[in-house]
Amino acid sequence: MALFSPVATCGPRVGIPADPSAPPGPLTHLSLPDRSEARLRSGADGRSLPGSWTRSPPEHAIMLREGVRRCLQQHCEQTVRILHAKVAQKSYGNEKRFFCPPPCVYLAGPGWRVKPAQGQAHLAGDSGPTVCGYMGLDGASGSAAETQKLNFEEQPDSNEFSCAKTLYISDADKRKHFRLVLRLVQRGGRELGTFHSRLIKVISKPSQKKQSLKNTDLCISSGSKVSLFNRLRSQTVSTRYLSVEDGAFVASARQWAAFTLHLADEHSSQGDFPPREGYVRYGSLVQLVCTDTGITLPPMIIRKVAKQCALLDVDEPISQLHKCAFQFPGASPGAAGNYLCLSTEKVVQFQATLCPKEANKALLNDSSCWTIIGTESVEFSFSSSLACACEPVTPVPLISTLELSGGGDVATLELIGENFHAGLKVWFGDVEAETMYRSPRSLVCVVPDVSAFGSDWRWLRTPITVPVSLVRTDGLFYPSAFSFTYTPEYSMQPALPGAPEPAADADTLLESIHHEFTRTNFHLFIQT
Repeated sequence: MALFSPVATCGPRVGIPADPSAPPGPLTHLSLPDRSEARLRSGADGRSLPGSWTRSPPEHAIMLREGVRRCLQQHCEQTVRILHAKVAQKSYGNEKRFFCPPPCVYLAGPGWRVKPAQGQAHLAGDSGPTVCGYMGLDGASGSAAETQKLNFEEQPDSNEFSCAKTLYISDADKRKHFRLVLRLVQRGGRELGTFHSRLIKVISKPSQKKQSLKNTDLCISSGSKVSLFNRLRSQTVSTRYLSVEDGAFVASARQWAAFTLHLADEHSSQGDFPPREGYVRYGSLVQLVCTDTGITLPPMIIRKVAKQCALLDVDEPISQLHKCAFQFPGASPGAAGNYLCLSTEKVVQFQATLCPKEANKALLNDSSCWTIIGTESVEFSFSSSLACACEPVTPVPLISTLELSGGGDVATLELIGENFHAGLKVWFGDVEAETMYRSPRSLVCVVPDVSAFGSDWRWLRTPITVPVSLVRTDGLFYPSAFSFTYTPEYSMQPALPGAPEPAADADTLLESIHHEFTRTNFHLFIQT
């Protein structure tokens, strides 16, 4: 029988069970409290008390486990995605500078397509969207004048989409930052929840001064998300956004896409982005990658635009809401080169000409001048198929990072994020973990023993990966993009020359050692 010995690695390990005759020690994934002790550590509503380890009562846990398993198998989650610009220009007096690009909301996931219960027919008027929304600014009164109703329409990819085209912030609002507030209501009037965007910075107008890296508030860095739009003759009604439809770049009057702006390397192959940090400057070779589809434009040189001319000798940092142009490299000596341009809904190339009086300028047309702005997005995922209450799904917890600690008899995992509360429990696959609520930004749980995922764990030679999710007290399921992996590490040690043969009764001892070392050597690490 092969003997599994420990392998020294940087990862913490699941420990060997403590001696049962020893006095009770700290709570671990190998030492669970009894039912009465668990109840004392939780409130009457099942919520954990701050600083205490809790898990669901056994009778409730069995039902929850079946439901969580069903959610993981059927992928019945619902996702709310809000896209918006990083900055918003303030309106003065009676003018209304609508946010550009307009904030967009996407509803994705099979959970939105609600089917009638078995034996029930569709009711008359039940066709169409199952949810409607209202979007406004946080801190606003919520009046009809300050809130825009969103009517969702189905997209070819089965997602539902809507955008708020008439939102603005007036000069009476003295805030420097604000958030968008999205309120979703299901058909029938049930409140689904209130969702908040990322922070948006308020600016009076685009900076016309030469940008300096001493003030990076408005600069755009490599790897950040941006949107590009074009306005013919500065008319709002003629605004078109660079977007992607059916695998092709288009100039859409209706929808906009977010692109990752990479500093490109002249010596790298297309699609290969070596890590290049720093702020993007005019004159840099850049590449735009659609965040949704991954489709890229060829590497281009970004140029500053002033009075419909591309400035060829400017290398200052790019700023929010600047006018810019994108030149395709490879221009012949004495030629101005080709620039990214729109023609109605198509994206084409425009042949520029050098300015007769100034050789450092290239003459452009209106359609090849773009406005660049940074964008943000936030996603909220949940599944209400488990929930036994009609409470709103918000606040939806968001996990940003995981931090693994400990080893030996206990390994703990800290979830760092936002919108945490005492009514949440951490789940590894369909196994609930003992959870401690620390703060709205921190949850700590005890990593379940690998044996909880099957009786044959001790013979496995491949990693076990399970998704990490959160479940609310009433059964509301919150999936995440994180997973957790148990990895077996073992080595075969050849017998030493001249070593005596093992005794006949050594098999039992070897098997016991094998079990313990296998358990010890399940190293844990996190995959995102």
